[in-house]
Formats: sequence, structure tokens, C-alpha cells
Amino acid sequence: MIKHFISLQWKSFFRSASFKTNLALKILMAFGALYFIVVFGAMGAGAYYLIEKQLAIDPLDLINRFLIYYIVADLVIRYLMQKMPVLDIKPLMYLPIKRATIVNFTLGKTALTFFNIIHAFFFVPFSIVLLIEGYPALNVILWHLAIIALIYSNNFLNILVNNKDALFYTIVGILIILGVLQYYGYFDITEYTSVFFNALYKQPFVAILPWILLGTLYFLSFNYFRKNFYLDAGLSTKHSVAKTENLDWLNRFGSLGTFLKNDIKLLKRNKRSRTTVLMSVLFIFYGLLFFTNSIEAYNAPVWKIFAGIFVSGGFLFTFGQFVPSWDSAYYPLMMSQNIRYKEYLDSKWYLVIIATLISTVIASFYLYFGWEVYLSIIVGAIYNIGVNSYLVLWGGAYIKTPIDLTSNKKAFGDSQAFNMKTMLLTLPKLGLPLIVYAIGHYAINSSAGFALVAIVGIIGFAFKNAVFNKIERVYKKEKYKTLAAYKQKN
Repeated sequence: MIKHFISLQWKSFFRSASFKTNLALKILMAFGALYFIVVFGAMGAGAYYLIEKQLAIDPLDLINRFLIYYIVADLVIRYLMQKMPVLDIKPLMYLPIKRATIVNFTLGKTALTFFNIIHAFFFVPFSIVLLIEGYPALNVILWHLAIIALIYSNNFLNILVNNKDALFYTIVGILIILGVLQYYGYFDITEYTSVFFNALYKQPFVAILPWILLGTLYFLSFNYFRKNFYLDAGLSTKHSVAKTENLDWLNRFGSLGTFLKNDIKLLKRNKRSRTTVLMSVLFIFYGLLFFTNSIEAYNAPVWKIFAGIFVSGGFLFTFGQFVPSWDSAYYPLMMSQNIRYKEYLDSKWYLVIIATLISTVIASFYLYFGWEVYLSIIVGAIYNIGVNSYLVLWGGAYIKTPIDLTSNKKAFGDSQAFNMKTMLLTLPKLGLPLIVYAIGHYAINSSAGFALVAIVGIIGFAFKNAVFNKIERVYKKEKYKTLAAYKQKN
């Protein structure tokens, strides 16, 4: 039966209407995965000698000290980027297949994800180095297996907290507070957690505890899946009390106002879209990694414009990337009406432009780091408005992945608003401004680099009508392929 499930998954991938897009994304993701494998492998092989040489302390003690942050950060990344297993189980519920078999296969798929495997490329080389350096073999092996158990515990813990936003944000808030307290020397949580992680090595019998935790979380996840394995329970659509909102002031804008009202309601009423708004707010603080000099690799001049584009364009990338997928539930109805594509695209464009301007204003606190820092954000906003706003709408014509706005964050729903595909699709939009800025910066100075990027954005804005006519033709060309893709649920 498991073999049959694998066959169904294989066929669903190759027979999908969006097969070409999915295949291209898989190839891009494979290159991304290879990059992280090399990075983690190099870190695992070289961490011991680097720590020993630079800090002159026991590398294993240092790793154990900060493992708490590693484990929690892994959980946070999983919550934001790891999808729950996608398996079209509704047709299977009418067949004589045991629920336990389907649930076990679903959980097994999560265990084989990249988010679990990538950690081995750090801990395996690091453990091998420990053995080479004369650490007791039994202690190292049991410590290694215990860490792997904790990593897989995160996998199943993510399933249990996936539909509990308040719990997730509480964990993130506590992590941030603890990090700040440790940074300023008020309270160091690692002094207490390192005792446990060191015990995994020094007291081998303690290494059994993570495996007990893993077994418990698997059992709870299994019961959670099994409990919600009904059409009138976990797979049913949840309905909330309807609310009316007065957005009549948008009527003055005609058809554009109608679309804007629908988009505003979509952002306010659906968890998927609200999570997107939250992620766009978090993008504003992404620039702190670049402008505080906390990461030496980001001190290069070109990273300024990179950060400026990200800070001002969080909503543009996370929301605009999936136009028209946000409307996939009623897209066939829209296409049967007398609606001009240009009016539809205009409403989306104005929405992302307004969000970009708001993000730029909120990011004014970066003036604390100097006028040049905030100038990079303003220039990034100009480029986002004049160039990237078109690119995300243009790319949306080829992204034929339907979004189920009725599915909350739960194990059976593909509800992650921020995922690896979104990130990969934004990368081509970041290369051109970096090149343009580098030409101006290294040929003249940083002001010339900012000026060139801003000029490119202004020129793009000036050709809005011509670009929109081209995008409209692309959407019309892809119309029927998109409709066919939205009918599929895989």
C-alpha cells in the first residue's frame, strides 16, 4: 500500500497542469539544497578546528552551549517554510484503506524532508572530527543520535503547533527576549540548557530521553492526524461569523475600487493572507542584519541596496508573487464576467505600491544608522515600484498553484504563506539592482550607484502602460492553462 501511495504522488507531480513550472522550481530548489549541503558540510568539518584555534576552548562545550538556540531556530524555520505533507486524502477515504496506513505514510513523508536531512551534513562531519580527535566513541555516537532525535522531535512538534499561532509567536517572543538578555549580560539561558546537552555526552544514559520525547511526539502526531481524519472534522471547512465592513469610499474609483475592496477583505478575513501581511512586516526588520554590522559578510557596499529592496518590498514579494493565485477559488467565475485584465492587474499593482510606501515610511527608524542607510531603502522602494512590481505580476501569470484560503494552519492544509518557492522566485528580481548599483558605486561613488538604481526605477514607472499591455497579453495567453490548473488540488 505504501508503494501504491508513492506511485500516486509520482503521477500527481508529472500529470499536473503546472508540471513545467513545478519542474523548474524543483531544479532551482535542488541547486539551493546543494548550496546548503556544501555550507553545512564545511561548517561541520571545520567548526572543531576553527573554535579550538580562535577561542581556545573545547568545541563540543561551545556547541552544546548554543544548541538550545539552534533547536528553537530550526523549529521557527520549519514553521515558516516547511509544508505539511500534501496528500489528496479525500478520495482515499471512500476506499477500503486503513486510516493508520495513510497516517503513517503521511508522517513518514515529513521524516524524509530536506529540513531533517540537512542537519546530518553538519553533525555527521562534526562527530567524525570528534572521533578523530580522540573523544570516546560511545559517548560521541550516543550524543550524535540524541541530537538527531531532537531534530526529528522538532519535525513532529511542528505538526502539533502548526495551527496554534499564539503558541508559535509566544515561543519566538521568548527566544528574542532571552537572546537580548544574554547579549546585554542580564541573563544567560545557555548556562542552564548546556547542562542538559553536556549530559547527553558525559552521561550516555541521558541520551535515551530525546528518543523518548521523539516517540511521544510521534504518538501524539499520529493521534492528531487520526483524530482529524474525517470530512466533518479536520478536513471540513471552518466557518466564522460574517462581518460587514464599510468600504464604500472606494466606489469613487469605479472597477478599480471594487477590486481593491475585495483585496482588502481578503487580507483581513483569511489567515493565509494575514500571515503574509505579518511576514511583510518582519521583512522591515530584515535590514538590521545588514546595517548593524553584526554579520561581517554583509559589509560589502552592494548589500546596502539588497537590504533596501527587501525592507521596502516585503509585501510586494510575499503577496504579489501569488497573483492571481489568491483569487484561485473564484477565478473561473471572474473569467466568465466582463472584466478587463488591466483593471484587475491595476488593483493588485496599487495594493503592492501602497504597501511598499507604507513599509518605507515605517522603516524611517533606520535613520538612526545614518542618512545613507535610509537612502538605500528609499532607492530600493523606487526600484520596487518601477521594476519589481511589474516582474511579480508578470511572473504570477506562470505560477499556477491554487491557494486554499479556507484552510487554516493544520496538518492537512497547505497553509504556509511564506515558503521556499516564494523565496526562490524573488532571487532574479534582486540581481539587476545589485549590478546597476555596483556599476555606479565602483565607477564613481555610492551616490552614483543609488542614482542609477533610482533612475532605472523611474524609467520603469514611466513605461507603466506599455509594460501593463504586455503583461495583459501574457495573462490572456495563459488564461485557460491557469483555469485548468486551478481545478486541480495537487
